[in-house]
Amino acid sequence: MVRGVGGGVTVEVRVELKPGVVDAEAESVEKSLGLLGIEHVRHVRTARVYALEFEGVSDRTATHLAEEAVDRLLANPVIHRVTLTPRPA
Repeated sequence: MVRGVGGGVTVEVRVELKPGVVDAEAESVEKSLGLLGIEHVRHVRTARVYALEFEGVSDRTATHLAEEAVDRLLANPVIHRVTLTPRPA
């Protein structure tokens, strides 16, 4: 992961709906873009991105804590796909 100021670690968590799960917000945006005359949009998807900033822990511990946050709060494994990635400090 990425070391931040003061020895911190930032982990970016991206939560998206899995393929086949209806994304009503994306469908609405896609339709609205067409109504606004914004053409050539093939498909729209939505995602939530969380930047979790940890302090005083190792990269490994920060990753573990981010995974715990995903499992306990940020995503539903039945419908969500999750990606954990470093984010430049």
